[in-house]
Amino acid sequence: MSRYIATRAIRGANLITREAEALLNKALQEKGPDTPVAFPNTAYYLPTILGMTGREVSKLGELVPVLEHAKELLHPIPSPQCWTPYLGETLDSGMATLLAAEIIEAVRFIYGEEPGVLPGFHATGGSFTSPEFAAEGGNGTGRLNGPIDDIQLRSWGIQLVDGRMPGFAAIVGCAKSNEVAVKIVRELQKRNILIFLSGNVNGRSVIHQLMEEGVEMGYDTYIVPFGLDTLSAIYAIGFATRSALTFGGLKGGQAKDILLYNRQRVFAFVLALGEVDDLKYAAAAGAINYGFPVIADTRIPQILPTGVTTYEHVISMPFNEIEGKDDLERAEKLVQKCIETRGVKIKLAEVPIPVPYGSAFEGEVVRKKDMRVEFGGKYSRAFEYLRMVDMDQVEDGRIEVFGPDFSQVPVGGAMDLGILVEVAGRKMQRDFEPVLERQIHYFINGASGVQHIGQRDIAWIRISQAAADKGFNLRHFGDILHARFMSDFGAIVDKVQVKIITNPALHAEWLQKARAAYDFRNRRLADMTDESVEEFYTCTLCQSFAPTHLCLVSPQRLGLCGAYNYLDCAASYQINPTGPNQPVRKGMVIDREKGIYTGLNEIAQQKSQGTVQEVAMYSIMTSPMTACGCFECIVMLIPEANGVMVVSREDPSMTPAGMTFSTLAGMAGGGLQTPGVMGVGKYYLTSPKFISADGGFKRVVWMSSILKQTMAAELQAVCEREGDPDLLTKIADETICTDVDGLLAHLEAVGHPALTMDPMF
Repeated sequence: MSRYIATRAIRGANLITREAEALLNKALQEKGPDTPVAFPNTAYYLPTILGMTGREVSKLGELVPVLEHAKELLHPIPSPQCWTPYLGETLDSGMATLLAAEIIEAVRFIYGEEPGVLPGFHATGGSFTSPEFAAEGGNGTGRLNGPIDDIQLRSWGIQLVDGRMPGFAAIVGCAKSNEVAVKIVRELQKRNILIFLSGNVNGRSVIHQLMEEGVEMGYDTYIVPFGLDTLSAIYAIGFATRSALTFGGLKGGQAKDILLYNRQRVFAFVLALGEVDDLKYAAAAGAINYGFPVIADTRIPQILPTGVTTYEHVISMPFNEIEGKDDLERAEKLVQKCIETRGVKIKLAEVPIPVPYGSAFEGEVVRKKDMRVEFGGKYSRAFEYLRMVDMDQVEDGRIEVFGPDFSQVPVGGAMDLGILVEVAGRKMQRDFEPVLERQIHYFINGASGVQHIGQRDIAWIRISQAAADKGFNLRHFGDILHARFMSDFGAIVDKVQVKIITNPALHAEWLQKARAAYDFRNRRLADMTDESVEEFYTCTLCQSFAPTHLCLVSPQRLGLCGAYNYLDCAASYQINPTGPNQPVRKGMVIDREKGIYTGLNEIAQQKSQGTVQEVAMYSIMTSPMTACGCFECIVMLIPEANGVMVVSREDPSMTPAGMTFSTLAGMAGGGLQTPGVMGVGKYYLTSPKFISADGGFKRVVWMSSILKQTMAAELQAVCEREGDPDLLTKIADETICTDVDGLLAHLEAVGHPALTMDPMF
């Protein structure tokens, strides 16, 4: 262990703890011990403090014992004359630094100093700006992010567990130049790694560098600027802690388990750019506790493996000494070293297009003022259609454009577009067509400067002027789709050809054919029931984060994340027969009404490590299915109303249960089986099997308004199927009531059927 690093980390920890003590004492005098303390939009209190100490801090005075605990972890600065094994003392001091940093950030929120503000911030998404600003954009005053809210953490959940988002990088400081900063970020984006930004060197931050180069920062682009000082890096640690609490089923105070969970399952690292001061050393020591190595682009002592992190603890890679023809190549090699040090597993497909490509660009917004051309939306029609054809009808790699390119359209104009993908393969099945077709959205969205929204015949695509200037054209849609389908679905697809259609007559012809195919698929899927098949599918994707959770996916019950339905799982099994989706025979019937079968119970016992003995597919009251943490909705019993409420992940409001979604999620996630509480995919609400053993959709007495609005047509069809066309108007939401008394009054006033149904328990 380096005495130099130990000295500086311990010195920094003592310094920041004293600063936390002074600030806390000041706040106690000025604000009082009963002043509320919280990070906004998270149910995990102050997450690092909760995780490491078990303390649910909600008032200023409750930070005092936390500070005392941090002080107990401190150690004297090492003597210059005597060498001792400093690692334990350094790690303790690192943990004290994290606790002190979270105290300081919490107090700053009380004074309205967090999250900070950057004049001239050019932002899209996240919590930086209003939706109007994010949509149309422009330079103005934008907020830094502050802590990641629970809604975003859970929406990223499926990407974390299925490997599309393989890890996160906490970048602290300032790069050698703006160009180097952009290159580092782009290399991480290409690898789909989530990027957290904080800190500065002599007042200048990597956040300033990216802002000056016009790099869009926000949740949508996986680049999240926390703050301009090193302390704001605590939000990255809080994110890691909440990952363990959200997906791992761990509880506050299980410090060792949380640290081991992060070491084994959360692939993160710290990249320190520029000079490393005492506070950065102290914060780095805190990160090492979590198993996150630190890579510096300056000359500092290194810490070799001792078992805390997977490989090295601290790596020194002086930027100017990295071999490379120029700074951009050196930046690329620096990123490669970070990936190697943490052991992040990267899945990359080479896509031959003139703009950067990766999943990190999937949520990129192309604003109207930056747009070269759009397809679909208000002024034109765009559709996409994938169909299976015979092998002799496909010439692999053939890409054709039928009609004019957008070069003939005025800047900012619109034109009709059709994307026809024809695939052939010995293992391809017609049932897989809609599964593959849905991937067009993700594949095209991966191109920097391209925005894709919707699917089928309501697709809406924009290409930015910047992408067009780099040479991106319509043919590149075909290059993307051929490369990705062959890379991701090569096990079932042997050949892919793409036709890009802008010719008006041909566009109209193929749009009509596509709509006929959509209608055929809809009717066929509607006829597929749980009774019509002998096998369901398992989904163990989330076991990378929730080791005891198992999804069972049937034709009438999709995965709780909403991303995997029965046909998706069938296609996944064909692609990877040893992968996370495996067929399982239902076996003998134990209870047909509740959906309990011997085969399903056996696989649940096996895959849950014995923690789940029985699963009922159609009941919330008897042996409900478990969840990880990336569910779209929570269904929960409201006993006073003899019904259930459905809370959307996007709904931050209070519910009649007296808890918000984030608080409820602690009861529904982590592989726990809790009768009366269940995480589900939102389209499970439309299934005839939705808690059918307990009364079905008529049991829904309260529902988040966002679900009513975004699923209005589908839910109305369910109400008509249930024989009560006015049922949706009888279901309360947060605009009507957020407490049980108000709910009961509403239900009685409208005559909700749940009040006259048999008791649920």
